[in-house]
Amino acid sequence: MKPYLLQTLKEIAKLGAIKNKIEVSSEELAEKIETSQQTASRYLLELDKKGFITRKLGIKKQIIKITNIGEEFLKKEYIDYQRIFELSDKIFFKGKIVSGIGEGRYYTEQNGYIDQFKEKLGFIPYPGTLNVEIEYIEKNKLRLLKNHDTITIQEFKTKNRSFGGVSCFKAEINGTSGAIVLPLRSHYSNILEFISPDFLRQKLDLKDEDIVEIVIFLN
Repeated sequence: MKPYLLQTLKEIAKLGAIKNKIEVSSEELAEKIETSQQTASRYLLELDKKGFITRKLGIKKQIIKITNIGEEFLKKEYIDYQRIFELSDKIFFKGKIVSGIGEGRYYTEQNGYIDQFKEKLGFIPYPGTLNVEIEYIEKNKLRLLKNHDTITIQEFKTKNRSFGGVSCFKAEINGTSGAIVLPLRSHYSNILEFISPDFLRQKLDLKDEDIVEIVIFLN
């Protein structure tokens, strides 16, 4: 939505147009959004055509109510602002499910990791990781993790090889609890690896290309 239409919709909502029909003139609205009467009328017409409001013309004023579409848009805007101010506590990502090459299963079945996951995260992960591909621009958010304490899974050795340390953050995916694991020795990629005590593809009925939401908790 264009910024001027969003501003107009918010001003109408502040007058009570989500729950009730309101009476307002173009002149009154123009004063609220600091523009001309003609421009305010044009904004209302655009909102009406796009289905964000309904309006009935009167002699001097218009009877306006915000539609369900308009209300849902404002709710989304509200949630976005909430998330902006919650960034000190949480980081939100959206991404799509992708298949890995099976390495996650191999690593999560190592006793050296399993014992530490149980001790430090409070669960033994289902074998494998659920891989979520985020947009490259979203990688910027991962920089916030550097300023917060992490749950560190220490490196260890077996008879055959050594395994690197892992940085973990408790997280949720579509409301289900688990953790994000980030190898300590590698750069952040656009693939987030999620572990959980549950077989998430089955529990959440997920398949490749499905869109999911991840919340990483920083405290």
